[in-house]
Amino acid sequence: MPPVTTPIPFTVEELDAIAFDVDGLVPAIVQEQGTNQVLMFAWMNRDALERTLETGRTWFWSRSRQEFWCKGETSGDRQYVRAGYYDGDMDVRLFVLEPEGRGAAHTANPACFLRASRAPLATCARRAGRRPRRARHGPGDTRPAAGLRSSPPAPYCRRPAGPRGLEIVD
Repeated sequence: MPPVTTPIPFTVEELDAIAFDVDGLVPAIVQEQGTNQVLMFAWMNRDALERTLETGRTWFWSRSRQEFWCKGETSGDRQYVRAGYYDGDMDVRLFVLEPEGRGAAHTANPACFLRASRAPLATCARRAGRRPRRARHGPGDTRPAAGLRSSPPAPYCRRPAGPRGLEIVD
């Protein structure tokens, strides 16, 4: 028997308090109920968030296709929301859910996060000599997430001299 959809109660005031970025989006983390495994990350705009809370199924906004998508409508790998949480700054959503089907990843894996970094966690944004992107908050935003550190964390990664490796630099 498939899982049952369960709408999540919310108020307009809650939605109004969410700190959407300049593109009108908020990050959404999806976690499996019972195992607490993080299954995926996607973006929601206000309408996708409302649809998720109203229907009890996860809805997201595709930045590349510029359209809504309900997880599982094409793959059959559906997600049934059991709880929703806000972080302290109201700029990230966490959904705990019951999955149905093969998995959350579009590669048919149970989760999107399967590859471990070989470098320390703080180095990921510096991989291959790339600079990390700035957070997409409005100008003058003083929240800690509004911008990145002025100096890189140490150690960090840079493009290696040899193939297939990262050099850790202090």
